[in-house]
Amino acid sequence: MTADDPHGRLDDDDYPAYTVGRAADMLDTTPAFLRSLGEHRLITPLRSEGGHRRYSRYQLRIAARARELVDQGTPIEAACRIIVLEDQLEEAQRINAEYRRAAGAAEPPAAA
Repeated sequence: MTADDPHGRLDDDDYPAYTVGRAADMLDTTPAFLRSLGEHRLITPLRSEGGHRRYSRYQLRIAARARELVDQGTPIEAACRIIVLEDQLEEAQRINAEYRRAAGAAEPPAAA
Protein backbone atom coordinates (compact mmCIF):
# COMPACT_ATOMS: atom_id res chain seq x y z
CA MET A 1 0.00 0.00 0.00
CA THR A 2 1.11 3.53 -0.76
CA ALA A 3 -0.23 6.99 -0.08
CA ASP A 4 -1.53 7.09 -3.67
CA ASP A 5 -3.15 3.66 -3.30
CA PRO A 6 -4.21 3.31 0.36
CA HIS A 7 -6.21 0.12 -0.26
CA GLY A 8 -3.58 -1.65 -2.41
CA ARG A 9 -5.93 -1.99 -5.38
CA LEU A 10 -3.73 -0.76 -8.22
CA ASP A 11 -2.19 -4.22 -8.57
CA ASP A 12 -5.65 -5.84 -8.62
CA ASP A 13 -6.59 -6.82 -12.21
CA ASP A 14 -10.27 -6.80 -11.24
CA TYR A 15 -10.36 -3.36 -9.64
CA PRO A 16 -12.49 -1.01 -11.79
CA ALA A 17 -9.95 1.81 -12.04
CA TYR A 18 -10.64 3.22 -15.51
CA THR A 19 -13.45 5.45 -16.71
CA VAL A 20 -15.00 4.73 -20.09
CA GLY A 21 -13.17 7.71 -21.61
CA ARG A 22 -9.78 6.66 -20.23
CA ALA A 23 -10.36 3.03 -21.24
CA ALA A 24 -11.32 4.09 -24.77
CA ASP A 25 -8.18 6.24 -25.01
CA MET A 26 -5.98 3.41 -23.77
CA LEU A 27 -7.43 1.04 -26.39
CA ASP A 28 -7.52 3.67 -29.13
CA THR A 29 -11.22 3.09 -29.61
CA THR A 30 -14.46 4.86 -28.76
CA PRO A 31 -16.68 4.75 -25.70
CA ALA A 32 -19.41 3.45 -28.04
CA PHE A 33 -17.28 0.40 -28.85
CA LEU A 34 -16.87 -0.34 -25.14
CA ARG A 35 -20.60 0.11 -24.58
CA SER A 36 -21.29 -2.31 -27.45
CA LEU A 37 -19.15 -4.95 -25.73
CA GLY A 38 -21.39 -4.53 -22.72
CA GLU A 39 -24.50 -4.83 -24.89
CA HIS A 40 -23.13 -8.11 -26.27
CA ARG A 41 -22.42 -9.20 -22.67
CA LEU A 42 -18.72 -9.71 -23.24
CA ILE A 43 -17.77 -7.38 -20.41
CA THR A 44 -19.94 -5.78 -17.76
CA PRO A 45 -18.31 -2.69 -16.31
CA LEU A 46 -18.93 -1.85 -12.71
CA ARG A 47 -20.61 1.44 -11.95
CA SER A 48 -19.31 4.25 -9.78
CA GLU A 49 -21.54 5.73 -7.10
CA GLY A 50 -22.55 8.31 -9.71
CA GLY A 51 -23.51 5.57 -12.18
CA HIS A 52 -20.50 5.95 -14.50
CA ARG A 53 -18.93 2.90 -16.14
CA ARG A 54 -15.62 1.77 -14.66
CA TYR A 55 -13.36 -0.87 -16.26
CA SER A 56 -10.70 -3.13 -14.78
CA ARG A 57 -7.39 -4.06 -16.42
CA TYR A 58 -8.77 -7.56 -16.99
CA GLN A 59 -11.77 -6.10 -18.83
CA LEU A 60 -9.46 -3.88 -20.88
CA ARG A 61 -7.48 -6.95 -22.02
CA ILE A 62 -10.73 -8.58 -23.15
CA ALA A 63 -11.79 -5.38 -24.92
CA ALA A 64 -8.39 -5.15 -26.61
CA ARG A 65 -8.80 -8.72 -27.93
CA ALA A 66 -12.27 -7.82 -29.22
CA ARG A 67 -10.87 -4.72 -30.90
CA GLU A 68 -8.15 -6.83 -32.53
CA LEU A 69 -10.71 -9.26 -33.97
CA VAL A 70 -13.03 -6.48 -35.15
CA ASP A 71 -10.11 -4.66 -36.78
CA GLN A 72 -9.40 -7.90 -38.71
CA GLY A 73 -12.94 -7.81 -40.09
CA THR A 74 -14.74 -10.07 -37.63
CA PRO A 75 -18.28 -8.91 -36.83
CA ILE A 76 -18.56 -7.81 -33.21
CA GLU A 77 -21.07 -10.56 -32.35
CA ALA A 78 -18.66 -13.21 -33.66
CA ALA A 79 -15.68 -11.57 -31.95
CA CYS A 80 -17.48 -11.71 -28.62
CA ARG A 81 -18.34 -15.39 -29.13
CA ILE A 82 -14.76 -16.21 -30.14
CA ILE A 83 -13.43 -14.58 -26.97
CA VAL A 84 -15.89 -16.48 -24.78
CA LEU A 85 -14.86 -19.75 -26.43
CA GLU A 86 -11.16 -18.91 -26.07
CA ASP A 87 -11.73 -18.25 -22.37
CA GLN A 88 -13.62 -21.55 -21.94
CA LEU A 89 -10.84 -23.44 -23.72
CA GLU A 90 -8.18 -21.85 -21.52
CA GLU A 91 -10.13 -22.78 -18.39
CA ALA A 92 -10.62 -26.38 -19.60
CA GLN A 93 -6.90 -26.69 -20.33
CA ARG A 94 -6.07 -25.36 -16.85
CA ILE A 95 -8.42 -27.90 -15.24
CA ASN A 96 -6.98 -30.74 -17.33
CA ALA A 97 -3.45 -29.79 -16.30
CA GLU A 98 -4.52 -29.86 -12.64
CA TYR A 99 -6.05 -33.32 -13.10
CA ARG A 100 -2.88 -34.59 -14.78
CA ARG A 101 -0.74 -33.23 -11.93
CA ALA A 102 -3.03 -34.81 -9.33
CA ALA A 103 -3.08 -38.14 -11.20
CA GLY A 104 0.71 -38.09 -11.53
CA ALA A 105 1.11 -37.47 -7.80
CA ALA A 106 -1.32 -40.30 -6.96
CA GLU A 107 0.40 -42.94 -9.13
CA PRO A 108 2.86 -45.23 -7.34
CA PRO A 109 6.41 -45.22 -8.74
CA ALA A 110 6.99 -47.71 -11.56
CA ALA A 111 8.74 -50.96 -10.64
CA ALA A 112 12.25 -51.31 -12.04
